[in-house]
Amino acid sequence: MGELFRSEEMTLAQLFLQSEAAYCCVSELGELGMVQFRDLNPDVNVFQRKFVNEVRRCEEMDRKLINNKSLGWQATFEKLENELKEINTNQEALKKNFLELTELKHILHVQTHWMNIHTIINIFFYFILIVLCFSFVFPTLLCRFVAGVISRERIPTFERMLWRVCRGNVFLRKAEIEDPLEDPTTGDQVHKSVFIIFFQGDQLKNRVKKICEGFRASLYPCPETPQERKEMLAGVNSRIDDLQMVLNQTEDHRQRVLQAASKTMRVWFIKVRKMKAIYHTLNLCNIDVTQKCLIAEVWCPVSDLDSIQFALRRGTRSGSTVPSILNRMQTKQTPPTFNKTNKFTSGFQNIVDAYGIGSYREINPAPYTIITFPFLFAVMFGDMGHGLLMTCGALYLVIRESRLLAQKSDNEMFNMVFAGRYIILLMGIFSVYTGIIYNDCFSKSLNMFGSGWSVRPMFGPKGTLDGNAVLQLDPAIPGVFNGPYPLGIDPIWNVATNKLTFLNSFKMKMSVILGVIHMLFGVSLSLFNHLYFKKPLNIFLGFIPEIVFMASLFGYLVLLVFYKWTSYNAYSSKDAPSLLIHFINMCLFNYNDPTNKALYPGQMGIQILLVLIALACVPCMLIVKTMMLHRPSDTMNEHVKLQHLQKILYYYHTSASSITNAALYQYNHVHFVLSQFNFGDVAVHQAIHTIEYCLGCISNTASYLRLWALSLAHAQLSEVLWSMVMHLGLSSRSGGGFFGLSIIFSAFAGLTVAILLIMEGLSAFLHALRLHWVEFQNKFYAGQGFKFIPFSFESILEGRFDE
Repeated sequence: MGELFRSEEMTLAQLFLQSEAAYCCVSELGELGMVQFRDLNPDVNVFQRKFVNEVRRCEEMDRKLINNKSLGWQATFEKLENELKEINTNQEALKKNFLELTELKHILHVQTHWMNIHTIINIFFYFILIVLCFSFVFPTLLCRFVAGVISRERIPTFERMLWRVCRGNVFLRKAEIEDPLEDPTTGDQVHKSVFIIFFQGDQLKNRVKKICEGFRASLYPCPETPQERKEMLAGVNSRIDDLQMVLNQTEDHRQRVLQAASKTMRVWFIKVRKMKAIYHTLNLCNIDVTQKCLIAEVWCPVSDLDSIQFALRRGTRSGSTVPSILNRMQTKQTPPTFNKTNKFTSGFQNIVDAYGIGSYREINPAPYTIITFPFLFAVMFGDMGHGLLMTCGALYLVIRESRLLAQKSDNEMFNMVFAGRYIILLMGIFSVYTGIIYNDCFSKSLNMFGSGWSVRPMFGPKGTLDGNAVLQLDPAIPGVFNGPYPLGIDPIWNVATNKLTFLNSFKMKMSVILGVIHMLFGVSLSLFNHLYFKKPLNIFLGFIPEIVFMASLFGYLVLLVFYKWTSYNAYSSKDAPSLLIHFINMCLFNYNDPTNKALYPGQMGIQILLVLIALACVPCMLIVKTMMLHRPSDTMNEHVKLQHLQKILYYYHTSASSITNAALYQYNHVHFVLSQFNFGDVAVHQAIHTIEYCLGCISNTASYLRLWALSLAHAQLSEVLWSMVMHLGLSSRSGGGFFGLSIIFSAFAGLTVAILLIMEGLSAFLHALRLHWVEFQNKFYAGQGFKFIPFSFESILEGRFDE
């Protein structure tokens, strides 16, 4: 039960693991998730550690999805990898061939329309050559052509380059391919164009081909006669159909192989990631001189030592006949802080840890935060309707938490709300309770028990209400006030003109009462820290002056509030003095104010005594505690110095309970501690702490007035939203009022959720968070520890597998 209110007791343990069983033992500890390994090789480079090659191999396996700890799987993975490589290679070759045939098909289609020009040009040249009888001498004078395909965006540059290099002695025709073609290497869709270049002579032919190569154009041989082109086109279409069928079959086979692999993909990745984490952990261990044993040091909870021993035995059975050894070590190092949580308490523990990880074994504020946090939130948010909506939303998340956890949403906002579902549930339930106390439901009061005020005698044809727009009800008049409302605020205040004045007084006093009780509770918790760590100096010169100082001033103020509530009733409330003036006069020793009479006999003497007691607490914290820690001067004799060392040991609870000349080790140790003692630093630190606490009691008490301010702000926003939106639909008397009311109600519901639930809820949440961090936790919670981070496969894998 003690671990609920205080962090777990931790111990430093040494593990002796046999080399052949070390892997299995670390694996079992990773499944257990209860040990935090220390790095015993901090000065060794990560590339020089023993298992660096295994880590690299795991990274390679992470890429290949190969687990070499299971030989059967290794063969399966290698076969799968080779099969996929072969399929991808064949598919790329088929796609490349398919692209070439497709481009050739487009060239042949376009060439049919363009070759008429080529025929006319050749006829013209043949006629000239025959006339000149030079056709057998100059065959190179005949017109030739090349055909190919080029990317569409390169056409303008390609055309200019041909014109400049060939000096205008070529004739270029081009046409765009309407459908984009797939690049077999990258898989991207590429837009291309078909071109035919007519030229004369071998010199231009060489130039044209070099330009085409430079622009990465694909050239294809094309026949000149129509018959040959027709036969080639038929063959190309036939081969394209065959290739398309083969490509479809290859893609289907590839999909079947990938689908079969995807069924076990998660398992493969988990296995590889676990292996990598194990070898990283083994790199933190030392190896003894015999190279047969690995030595590790771990932090672990004392309550889980039996589970850790059992995990080591399980790991040893699978790899070695020599048992692994766990040896607890004595150390002066500060252990990490570990607070066990469940799905209900984890959200509240995260709130505390966000302020700072608790120091080892100090009081944990999380159990108290479970009640105080949603309650202070509800004080600021109090509304039955809004609280019920919040409760229903949180209850939905709680009921369906198993299904929602299995879905693993990637929405960060939803995950944050889902993680705090139990916090939201309690905030909603407490808001319903405070809404009942405020008698506030969507800015409207519920008359459940009947009002304590009665105005029936004033009704009638000639009654008071007929001639007065505003009626003041006096509780001193018999028959008007019949007693207080049984639970919460009387609903008649909802129609009163002085409603805000009354609620301001009530909620302001309530905020001060809750704030002082909350802070006194925080100061009281510090006593348990001092008792546990056996620091009597902090009890007598820390806790007692602090609690007396706060109780003498602000605790007395709370008592005055209750005294005034019980001493004055509805009939005598007009004569009640102002508590604010009373408290100011008390602190200023001003008792000559005739406008503010005393609350009870002997009030002046009691108040003077309380202020003097509070002022006397300041030098106790500021001077006496500092002087008690003042180290002895070097001129003191050895006997006096030993006595002072014994006193310091007693205050700081060290292992030496008494100091004699024979206790050399304890003396040297404490003498070293005192040599590091700087009186000036301690005095400044204690002065800052004292001033901060005394002024903080005032500022922190004022800070709790945010409970009053946000409660009024929420109520007023709700009332304004009702009067400016919902009231418009309810006031309609026309036939289409129902449809108008439906639209207005939708707007009202949307604004209620967006403004009053989300925005106002977030504002109240943040203010409640501040009250716990600053006003409550700083009274007893240092938050200077470091978190226990166990070696756990679950925490390692959850970041990678969130789907």
